[in-house]
Amino acid sequence: MRKRSLSAATALAVLCSSAALVAGTAGSAAADSSLLLPLKSAGDVVVDGVHQRIFISDPSAGKVVATNYSGAVLATASALPGVTGLALSDDANRLYAAVPGADAVVALDTQAVTEQARYATGEGTHPRFLALAGGKIWFGYGSDIANGAWGDDDGDIGSLDASGADPVVALGQDTETAYSGAPRLVASPANPNVIAAAGSYSNSFALATYDVTTGSAVRTARAEGDQNAARGMTNDLAYTPDGTRLITANPGNSHSVWQTSDLTQVAGYPSEYHGAAVAVAPDGTVAAGSDAAYGDDVFVYRPGEQTAVRHYDFPGTGYIGSGSGDELVDGGLAWEPGGSRLFAVTRNDRGALRLQRMDEPVKSAPVVTVKAPATASLDKALTVSGTVTASLQLPAGTPLTVTRYDAEAPNGKALGTKPLGANGAYSFTDTPTAAGTVTYKVTYTGDAEHAAAAAIARVGVAHKATAISLDRNGTVVNYGTTVTYTATLGPTYRNRVVEIWADPWGYEPKRLLKRGTVDAQGKLSASMWMNRDTTVTAVFAGDARNGYASAKSGVYTRAGVTTTLSRHYKWTKIGTTWYQTYHQSTDALITTWHNAYPGRCTRIDLQVYVQGAWQTGFSEFYELGSDGKMYLTLDNDGAAGVRARVRSVYVDGYNGDNVNAGVTGPWKYLNVTR
Repeated sequence: MRKRSLSAATALAVLCSSAALVAGTAGSAAADSSLLLPLKSAGDVVVDGVHQRIFISDPSAGKVVATNYSGAVLATASALPGVTGLALSDDANRLYAAVPGADAVVALDTQAVTEQARYATGEGTHPRFLALAGGKIWFGYGSDIANGAWGDDDGDIGSLDASGADPVVALGQDTETAYSGAPRLVASPANPNVIAAAGSYSNSFALATYDVTTGSAVRTARAEGDQNAARGMTNDLAYTPDGTRLITANPGNSHSVWQTSDLTQVAGYPSEYHGAAVAVAPDGTVAAGSDAAYGDDVFVYRPGEQTAVRHYDFPGTGYIGSGSGDELVDGGLAWEPGGSRLFAVTRNDRGALRLQRMDEPVKSAPVVTVKAPATASLDKALTVSGTVTASLQLPAGTPLTVTRYDAEAPNGKALGTKPLGANGAYSFTDTPTAAGTVTYKVTYTGDAEHAAAAAIARVGVAHKATAISLDRNGTVVNYGTTVTYTATLGPTYRNRVVEIWADPWGYEPKRLLKRGTVDAQGKLSASMWMNRDTTVTAVFAGDARNGYASAKSGVYTRAGVTTTLSRHYKWTKIGTTWYQTYHQSTDALITTWHNAYPGRCTRIDLQVYVQGAWQTGFSEFYELGSDGKMYLTLDNDGAAGVRARVRSVYVDGYNGDNVNAGVTGPWKYLNVTR
C-alpha cells in the first residue's frame, strides 16, 4: 500500500525474545549494605556491641558520630578538633577520644554521646591514638602532622590515670624507640596489662610491645627499621585473641604477622597493596583490608588458615567512568562484638565516606555459573550445565535447586534439585513447554560454612508460527460505504483473541475497531464507515506457544463528489437528457464538493456540443475550501444556442493528496437561450 511500511518494533520484539544470556556471579562480593556517612574524614572506628552502635571519629570536622549497624546517624559529639583514636570502656558506658587539637583525651557517654570529662595531656602533645590497659588510658602522641612534621622521630607514649580525684599524666614512656609522630596503640585481649605500639606517619618502621603492670610502659620487645621485612608507616595493628601474635597493615601485598615474644616476623596474610586496616574477631578470624581502588579491599581468614575464605571488592560510588572502586580508609575495619558481622568505612574518589556492612564474612562465597543454549525449540530437550566453585569446595552430591521461569510460570516452576559432581560441575536436561525467554536459575541455598549463591541463564525458545488472514485487501469502495472486515485465526495454544485496527491514510490516528475472541471457525468481524483509503490490520498478540502474527488489508475509498448547477430558469428535455436552461443574461453557478482534506483540488471538465458531438471546452484544477467546496461562475453572455455539460473530478495524487482513490462525478447538462 502507498506510503505504508511494517514497523520495525515487531521484528525487534521477535529478535529479543530469542536472545540468550549466560550469566553467573563471579569475582569478589560487595558489602551486604552500604550507606553514605555525613563525614569529611575518618580517623577510627569502634563498635559497641552492648548498645549496638558504631562510633566513627572525623578529624577534619572535629566530631564523633554514632550510627546504628546500618549506618544511620543516631547522635553526634562536636567541638573535638582533630579527634582521631577511640577506645571503649569494658562496660561500654564510656567512649574515650584522643583530641590532638585540644591536647586532651575526652570521655563521652556512649548512650547520649555527650562529653562527660576532658583530660589535658599537656601543651603540644597532640594525642592521636588510645588503648585501655592496666587501669589507665594510654595514648600515642607526637608532632602535629597537619603542621608538616613528617619524618620527625618525636613520637612517644603517654599514660593517663583518671581513677583518682585528680587525673595524672605521665609522658615519655619510651624515648628510645624512634616513633615518627604519634604511634598507634592496641591493648592485648589476652592480658589486661600488655599493649603494643607502631609508628604511623613516615617511612621509618617501628613496632614495640610493653608490659604496663607497674603503671609504666616497660618495653618487652622492639622491631625497627631496615632489619625487618616490613617497611614504612603502619596504618593499623591488632592482636590475635591469645596475645601471641600482632598483625600490622603496612605497604606491600600482605599483612605482616609478628610473634609478640620477640617481634620476629612470621608468615603473613596475603592481601592487596597497600595495607590499610586489620581487625581480629574473638575467635581468631582475621579481616585484612587494603585501600585497593582496582582490586579486592578486604580478605577474611578463618583461624589458623592462610587462604582467604572470603574477599570483598567495594564498588565505586564516585565519578562515573573512573573505573576505581571505593577505598578502605586507614584503620577502617571493626568486628561486631559477640556477633559475626564485619564493618568497614570506605572513601570514594569524590571524598564521600560510606559505612559498609558485611553480614556473613566468615562464610565461603560460592560462585555459580550457568550455561544453556542461546536458542532452543519447543518440546525438545536441552542441556543446562555449569559449575559451583568456592574457597571451601562443596562436596559431590551437594543439592542445587533449579527453577524455570517462562510465560506460563512467570513466578517460577520448581524443577527439583540436581546433584553437584565431584569436580564441582553439574548438568541436567529439560524440555521447554513455553516459548519466549525461558530462564533457568540454579541456586545453592547455603550452609553453616557457605553463603547462598545463585546464577541464571536465559534461552530464547522459538514460538510456533501462527496463521492469520484478513479479507477485503485491494477492494475499492465508494465514499461513505460501511465495510465489514473479517479476520481468520488459525490454530493456537490458548489465546484466541484478535484485535482489528484501522489506520486511515493522512492525519487521522490509528484506532481499534474491535477486540474479541474469535468464533468456532476462528473468525472475528468489525465494520467501518469509509471516508478515505485505509490500512486495516488484524493482530494476534501470541501466547505461550504460538507467536505474534498480523495480517494487513488495504482498502481504497473513492473521494466523495457532488456537482450542482444553479440560477437556471427552467428544465428542458432534449432527446432523452434533461438540461438546466439559462437566459444568456444569467451566469450559471457551478458548485462542487469533495470530502475535505488539506490542499485538496478538484478538476472541472467542461464540454460543448458541436456538430453532433461533445468537444472539450476546458479542463482546469481548482483548490477547494476547508469545507471541501468550490464555487465557479460560468459567464453565459452571448452564448445563446449553446449546449454544454460540466463535471467534477478528483485525481488521486494531485497536489500531493493521495488519501482517497480517484473519482469522476456525473455530467451536469445546461443550455443557453436568449
